[in-house]
Amino acid sequence: MADATREFAIRIPDEALEDLSRRLAATRWPPSVEGVGWDEGTDVGWLRELCTYWADEFDWRAQERYLNGFCHQIRRIDGLDVHFIHERGQGPDPIPLILTHDWPSTFYEFHKLIGPLTNPAAHGGDPRDAFDVVVPSLPGYGFSSAPTRPGVSTARIAQMWVGLMSALGYDRFASHGGDWGSAVTSALGMNHSGRMMALHFTMVSPPVDPPALTGRHREWWDRLQAYRDQEWGYVHLQRTKPQTPAFGLTDSPAGLAAWILEKWWRWSDVADETGQRDLLRVYTPDELLTTVALYWFTETIGPSMRLYRETFAPGSTFRWDSRIEVPCGVTSFRDPNAPPRELIEPWLNLQHYAAVDRGGHFPALENPGALIEELRTFLRPFR
Repeated sequence: MADATREFAIRIPDEALEDLSRRLAATRWPPSVEGVGWDEGTDVGWLRELCTYWADEFDWRAQERYLNGFCHQIRRIDGLDVHFIHERGQGPDPIPLILTHDWPSTFYEFHKLIGPLTNPAAHGGDPRDAFDVVVPSLPGYGFSSAPTRPGVSTARIAQMWVGLMSALGYDRFASHGGDWGSAVTSALGMNHSGRMMALHFTMVSPPVDPPALTGRHREWWDRLQAYRDQEWGYVHLQRTKPQTPAFGLTDSPAGLAAWILEKWWRWSDVADETGQRDLLRVYTPDELLTTVALYWFTETIGPSMRLYRETFAPGSTFRWDSRIEVPCGVTSFRDPNAPPRELIEPWLNLQHYAAVDRGGHFPALENPGALIEELRTFLRPFR
């Protein structure tokens, strides 16, 4: 059962800021091989520059004031404190919409969406497109408490989201997500279809039968396997031994930034026409460091990685064994994991599909305008 909701404000103690400053100053930097850049992981020179900015110029208090401009609340659900933003829509008939972030990300991923979705008229839109927006932090991420027992899988989180939305007065609602947000949204569609108005994905991972693939679908699968062989070492580690890296990542801010931002560098759409990748082409240093700082101050990198073990370890409870009949929309951005439409359609009641040529794994930050318009377009018939 869910307990009463309480208001929440982000207030990081001065002592935590002072401790961060000391740790950044005392960083022991690893050696690197000349000319490898990002090929073997996070580029040491690039990260040293960013951490210098973090220590000398980044203003956490300014970010904190900005974040506290949203309505933060916490509610006890299934024995865990769930942090969330809840903003009411300014329009005649707002649709309740829950937005679920991914890893290594936080609720902050959606900060550019909240204003336009809740108050479209104030952002050049139609007030009839307003949403009541709920942005929770996944259990063990940010200001949501960390599970202390196994079993908090994406299916369990979906059940928690149903409890949260019920407590907020929403009998039926829509859901959006990519990555872990996609897995939670899929579980909402499979296990709680009666509560769902519609589901929207920016990444979807339906079952694939590799021996049955031919032509360009087989080519896509082979490319995906090559990509995962190169890039998915973190998945194997986090699904098997998430506790071990948590020691170093919880103790070193530079190490934490290296672990998180290497994924952002690889997964985001940050390459120029020559293929040269640069995170600062798309994100500001403050955006990157706000995400890292939320993990740092809440000491949640370890708990966040456990979701991989809950989902991918032997005996995990995640299963996709039937078609989702809830109306679905998919907006495909530039993500190498994204399957062709033909492999999605057998598993979803697909009523909207679009491919967007700018933005990668974190489209709410990389191309928020396109994602806002996609959500409005897909969900308009459900008003």
